[in-house]
Amino acid sequence: MDVKRLLLLIPLAVLAYLIVVQWNQDYGQVAPEPEAPSFTSSSDNGQAQPADPDGLAVPAAPSAADDVSQAMPGSADSPTGSRDLIAVVTDVLDLRIDPQGGDIVYAALPQHRLTLNSDRPYVLLSDNETRSYVARSGLQLDGQAGRIAFTPERTEYRLAEDDSRLEVDLTAEVNGIDVIKRFSFERGSYAVDVHYYLANNTEEPVSARFIGQLARDNSPDPSSGVALGMSSFLGAAYSTPESRYEKVDFDDIQRGRFDNVDAQGGWVAIIQHYFVSAWAPPQNQQNLFYATTDSRNRNVAAFAGPVTTIAAEGEARLGATLFVGPKVQDYLEAVAPNLRLTVDFGWLWFIANPLFWLLDQIHSLIGNWGWSIVLLTIVVKLALWPLSAKAYKSMARMRKLGPEMQRLKEQYGDDRQKMSQEMMKFYQKEKINPLGGCLPILVQMPVFIALYWMLLESVELRHAPFMFWIQDLSVKDPFFILPILMGASMFVQQLLNPTPPDPMQAKIMRMLPIVFTFFFLWFPAGLVIYWVVNNIISIAQQYAITRKIENDPSVGKGMKTK
Repeated sequence: MDVKRLLLLIPLAVLAYLIVVQWNQDYGQVAPEPEAPSFTSSSDNGQAQPADPDGLAVPAAPSAADDVSQAMPGSADSPTGSRDLIAVVTDVLDLRIDPQGGDIVYAALPQHRLTLNSDRPYVLLSDNETRSYVARSGLQLDGQAGRIAFTPERTEYRLAEDDSRLEVDLTAEVNGIDVIKRFSFERGSYAVDVHYYLANNTEEPVSARFIGQLARDNSPDPSSGVALGMSSFLGAAYSTPESRYEKVDFDDIQRGRFDNVDAQGGWVAIIQHYFVSAWAPPQNQQNLFYATTDSRNRNVAAFAGPVTTIAAEGEARLGATLFVGPKVQDYLEAVAPNLRLTVDFGWLWFIANPLFWLLDQIHSLIGNWGWSIVLLTIVVKLALWPLSAKAYKSMARMRKLGPEMQRLKEQYGDDRQKMSQEMMKFYQKEKINPLGGCLPILVQMPVFIALYWMLLESVELRHAPFMFWIQDLSVKDPFFILPILMGASMFVQQLLNPTPPDPMQAKIMRMLPIVFTFFFLWFPAGLVIYWVVNNIISIAQQYAITRKIENDPSVGKGMKTK
């Protein structure tokens, strides 16, 4: 490359870099989350509206259609008088509960910020113009023609500093049946126990059934990260003893392609990047899992518990556990079996899970996720060291014996069959594996992909700082310095590799550092740290092996065969 062309390319490269940085600043920000709703739920015309016009309809189960086909009518005809939302604040949850039905219509997570430099909490559940995503629960109760209008003791509850538990009771009386809907909260827990306590004061038995629903519109995932077309799943999921983890696309729900599932235990959830909401019914009862849409065209993932008959003057307790929070495996596993699988590491989960376990163990010792990734990379590299060494020896031999290989190509260039035979003899004689250079990449790719999904899905890395300008390992480097270092390390590695004999292949190989640098611009910083450290260790290993092979007089001794 002449000097004039180089002088032209340098300012163009700098200009392109500055354009990308400015574009990242202008368009790479997360849209602001709406404020928490006020205590009064009202429409644009000033009249209070029901949180949801739909009832908790339950589809008929194939084995018990008569028991579950009765739908609870919606609250569209309910009075629209003013009513207050109930505020509940713990150390990890900030909720709003609608007394009309007792649905959770807003959930913020004070321990997780909306953006890195924001003081506002991340909002998972909300019902506004930006997004409609709520956790509904109710009763299918004899004689009840709509959602139950509850009366709270007060409209604001807060977990005191010296308390470990908070209970919120909503009360109502329905046709002679005393109903208490109780929300129970534990300090440090994202799991909410939601239970109905029923006292049948009539002279006739009544039947009741608990229903838990998660309703979400088709708005995009506000916390999603995308790189090379790979993004976290946004949709519903459920678990049964027969199917530990099954995902259901919103498109399938919209098209009515989900078949009802009747199973013991299990759970149902709506999952997104980093966060999840899930209903986990008692694991010893038979539950009906279903998915549908409501009148607002929201996707509804739900379960219905068994029908319970309450004798005259009898009592009953019905309920389930609602999880609303980050996808931390320990938290999820404590709520229900297999709920931790919502931390979806993809089809290479059997590699990603041990990697995360090791990363977590390292972090517990040093307390910095960035340095934990560095040490994890070193451990992985040591595990692959023998295989990499074998490949680098083959590449070093090819590099040293390159002139002889070129001579054979020139000598038998017109006779491809003869040239192939001589080349194979040459490879065998000099103990060269022509595909040996590909082995390190082939072995590392499954580890790389598994690590990508592990870092992408691990909420522990969200807003986790490393050092200097890297203050969030879960997003791209804001100044793209790490991707540039990664590209430079790939270029140095190429200098140690044998030059491909085919000119076109050589040009393609020279372009790879540029192509990979471009792709890595939008990769999470944590993943690029892994790749940069891996390349640096590989360069040191390959350089030492190459020098050893080049100084070994036995390699290529008398290499001219004819």
